[in-house]
Amino acid sequence: MKKLIALLTIVGFMTFGISNLFAQEEQAQPEEAATEQVAETVAPAVEEAATTDLTPAEAPTTFREVIKKQFIDGGPGFMGIVLVILLLGMAISIERIIYLTMADANSTKLLAGIEEKMKAGDVEGAKQLCKDTRGPVASIFTQGLIRYQDGQTLEEVEKSLVSYGAVAAGKLESGLSWVGLCISLAPMFGFMGTVIGMISAFDAIAAAGDMSPTVVASGMKVALLTTVFGLIAAIILQIFFNFIASKIEKITSDMENASISFMDILVKYNKK
Repeated sequence: MKKLIALLTIVGFMTFGISNLFAQEEQAQPEEAATEQVAETVAPAVEEAATTDLTPAEAPTTFREVIKKQFIDGGPGFMGIVLVILLLGMAISIERIIYLTMADANSTKLLAGIEEKMKAGDVEGAKQLCKDTRGPVASIFTQGLIRYQDGQTLEEVEKSLVSYGAVAAGKLESGLSWVGLCISLAPMFGFMGTVIGMISAFDAIAAAGDMSPTVVASGMKVALLTTVFGLIAAIILQIFFNFIASKIEKITSDMENASISFMDILVKYNKK
């Protein structure tokens, strides 16, 4: 369309020159030359104006489009590996957060209920209350009450609480090492992509035979993008890791304090 408009403009000016040729025969050659000069001058301006008018307004670039472009520029190889590591680490982190949220029960309310049952001498009722309560604290109390009900001494009950507490703490920390592995792998693969990208950039420089800024800049950009995305993935997973670790620490501390209070209740209402 732009070429057609420019062509029609030139034809118009040429037609205007030809009409002047028949009207003033003695000035035909100068007028024709002037017409061609004007056509050559006006044609680029008309084409530029047509380009400006016909080109739609560019939509503002969104953050998602920028990330997508940079991801594609970095290459599908190492960028894809970093993305898989990020998604895997986030999946494990979300599963751990859900599990820890479900495990975080109200131990104060549970201890009050157990004390009320033990005060009435209802050991079976206290055990049932623990079974109906979710979380590792209730599971530990259940094991302690089972042994207490079987006639074991308070020292043996306390040892069982410590043993099952260690098992429960191990379950809480399950999967956390995989998140730590993803945190380590993401920047490592990013650095590896950078090294390989720089090698490719030097190969391109060697093939070109000179230190062209365009060749160097494009190669270095692709090489450094993998490192940037690897570091971003590691930062995101590190935030999840610290959040999970803090929840585990809170639940573990609550387990220890609740176990001490539980033993105090058993000692207080021990009738053996």
